[in-house]
Amino acid sequence: MSGKAPVKDYMTRDVQTVSPDDTVEEVARRITESDGHNGFPVCHGRRVEGFVTARDLLLADDEAPIFTVMTDELVVAHPEMDVNDAARVILRSGIQKLPVVDDASNLVGIISNTDVVRSQIERATPEKVGKLMRTLEQIHGISVTQKRGTVELADLIPTQARVYADELEGRQYELERGLAEPLVVIDSNGTLLLADGHHRVMAAHGIGIEEMDAYIIVVDEDVELGMQRTAEKEGLASIEDISVVDYARHPLVETTKRFQ
Repeated sequence: MSGKAPVKDYMTRDVQTVSPDDTVEEVARRITESDGHNGFPVCHGRRVEGFVTARDLLLADDEAPIFTVMTDELVVAHPEMDVNDAARVILRSGIQKLPVVDDASNLVGIISNTDVVRSQIERATPEKVGKLMRTLEQIHGISVTQKRGTVELADLIPTQARVYADELEGRQYELERGLAEPLVVIDSNGTLLLADGHHRVMAAHGIGIEEMDAYIIVVDEDVELGMQRTAEKEGLASIEDISVVDYARHPLVETTKRFQ
């Protein structure tokens, strides 16, 4: 990814909203029963009128309409806004979620602090992909292409024999909050080699995730890649063959500890 990334590339488009005429009791129930929501945009039709959070409801009467307790001095984002600018607004305002509105003030999405963090993580990944593509082309004298897609974890052939148990905890935390980088996978004539993301894959496998987002490097030519030879040498045919090392910490952690 190059240039400025717009908010529309990272915002959530399917946004739950409430009406100005809904009661405090109704909205409080929705917050309680929802999966992680602590507030909602307040909309009349598609037009954003305000935002209500759980904190706004604390001392309000159950029968009070939401328009009497909502915040109507809104901070919003535009879908074409640079995601870095949205990050600055979120940081400086302390607001966790920004409604995203079009030129007519109609709600088209919402962007959260989590989405902003994800945008920064994902922008680093194409650099890895580009470097790997150039390396493959130079070593094997071939041309490769790249696409973005979803891969089934069961179809992946790992190229790394072991992962570290302590690092899996961090990767699981990222996955549960939508912060994990996409995988980097090489599609060599239908054989899917996992080039980057072994800890993410094993963390996902451990919590029952069956597919993940990936940058896929496509190799159409009939060539045996070094990674494929490594996988065969290590006896790696599926992610089930990856060993989880739980008796030692990551080497970088140990190295850091020795210098403290």
